[in-house]
Amino acid sequence: MSHFSQIKTQIRDLASLQDALTDLGIDWKPGPQEIRGYRGQTRAAEVVIEQDNGYDIGFSRNDEQYELIADLQYWQQPLSVEGFINRVTQRYAFHTVMRETARQGFQLAEQQQNQDGSIRLVLQRWSA
Repeated sequence: MSHFSQIKTQIRDLASLQDALTDLGIDWKPGPQEIRGYRGQTRAAEVVIEQDNGYDIGFSRNDEQYELIADLQYWQQPLSVEGFINRVTQRYAFHTVMRETARQGFQLAEQQQNQDGSIRLVLQRWSA
C-alpha cells in the first residue's frame, strides 16, 4: 500500500518552479528521478527534494500541472505542507509574471516586499 500523497498545485511551468525553489534556498535535483518513500517505494518526479530522513519530496507532472508528491508522515521541512506550498507558489507566480512580461517587452522598474508577504511589482515598457 502506497504511503505517497499527491497534492494538486497550480504550477504549470517547470523552469519557474525550479527558480522558485532556488529562491527559497531549497536544494533540489532535476528529474526525471525516483523519489524515495515508505519501505523502499519509489515514484518518478521531475523535481526531487531529498530529505535527511531518506523520504523525498517531489514534483511530478500530471496532465496540465505539477503535483507535490511526498509521504506526509515523514515530512521534514521547516514549514508545514500548506506553508511550503504557499511559499513555493508565491515565488512561482513571481517568476511566471517576470517571464511573461519580459516576453512582452516589459522590464522590472520597482519591486517591493510588503509586510503581509505580498510582492508589489512596477513594470515598464518603452515604445518607439
